[in-house]
Amino acid sequence: MTLITRAGKYVRQPQGYRAFIPAPLPPDPPVTVDAAMLRLLSRADQALGRLDGIAQTLPNPNLFVAMYVNREAVFSSQIEGTQSTLDDVLEFQLGATVRDLPTDVEEVVNYIRAMNYGLQRLETFPLSLRLIREIHAELLHGVRGQDRTPGEFRTTQNWIGAADSPLSRAAFVPPPVSELNVVLGDFERFLHADHDLPILLVCGLAHAQFETIHPFLDGNGRVGRLLITFLLCQREVLHRPLLYLSYFLKRHRTEYYDRLMAIRDSGNWEGWLAFFLRGVAETAEEATQTVRAIVSIREQHRSLLQEQHLGSNAVKLLDLLFEKPIINVGYAKEHMKVSFATANKLIDQFVTLGLLHQITPGPRKRVFRYAPYLTLFDERAPDDGESVPPQRTVSER
Repeated sequence: MTLITRAGKYVRQPQGYRAFIPAPLPPDPPVTVDAAMLRLLSRADQALGRLDGIAQTLPNPNLFVAMYVNREAVFSSQIEGTQSTLDDVLEFQLGATVRDLPTDVEEVVNYIRAMNYGLQRLETFPLSLRLIREIHAELLHGVRGQDRTPGEFRTTQNWIGAADSPLSRAAFVPPPVSELNVVLGDFERFLHADHDLPILLVCGLAHAQFETIHPFLDGNGRVGRLLITFLLCQREVLHRPLLYLSYFLKRHRTEYYDRLMAIRDSGNWEGWLAFFLRGVAETAEEATQTVRAIVSIREQHRSLLQEQHLGSNAVKLLDLLFEKPIINVGYAKEHMKVSFATANKLIDQFVTLGLLHQITPGPRKRVFRYAPYLTLFDERAPDDGESVPPQRTVSER
């Protein structure tokens, strides 16, 4: 039995289960861009433009980008079930932890490496299946999933469902291996084609299609979310990689899953794209507010240091904290090119002023946190999918 929708078809396989084979993009009939969709597009476009513009007012926009990449890595990985927080990642990067960190922190760090690798490669190389495989290899290198053929498209059937669920109980079965080359070829042609569609709709279509194809044994969700940022940067919608949707998708995880399934079950691309555009707009608006807040607290804290007559080294330490908001004396000494005693005294002065507080016990191997800045990236947000377990990719062995 074959069940056909606008987005593709469910085909009964010899083993008895139904696998979904997506139709090529763009959708046919075309996406309906009605007045409501145009309003969402306009809001999202304007929000992205404001974000791209205001980021240029930062003294060092790259530091803001780095923090957002860290934050995105945490949320995108949490959607897949990891437990590490932004603080865990920053402590791990500091390389001087004195407490046990979650074992999955390296998965999050790998996401950051994969993101940076992809952005660097896009400067000279097109977004393609080859680059997607390279990014996947970076993502799974040396961590959980390293036995799931990093950098290679799957050669066995996978499916989505509860952890260790059998194929017979799958929530969704992506295309069989015999169809994979065809649907991936269609997908790559869509990435390379010149479209009349607005770029944000292209991003939304591409992300959903990649999630449907699920070409890897592990890491599909994270790679699919990376594609959104890569497309926006490649098409020069953003001059810097400033838009990351995982925070929005984690907060609305139930609707995220439901909208993707509605594409497959009924061909409802418009419902998914409306959800996606709302996410782009809200995320860009929140990021713009964060940029304004960063500029404000930097000015406030520079004024505080001047009032206390703490000198140029204190200003250097403040600037360093926007790069490394979890810090120790050794890191400050090395990157400020000052003596250990000078760095230690400066950090103690910042503690007295309430700018830093110690997060480790005792007088040795002290680690400090720049809370006023980190609060702007607070990850403790409501999650309407909190009771919904992350979807897992399961595969034949």
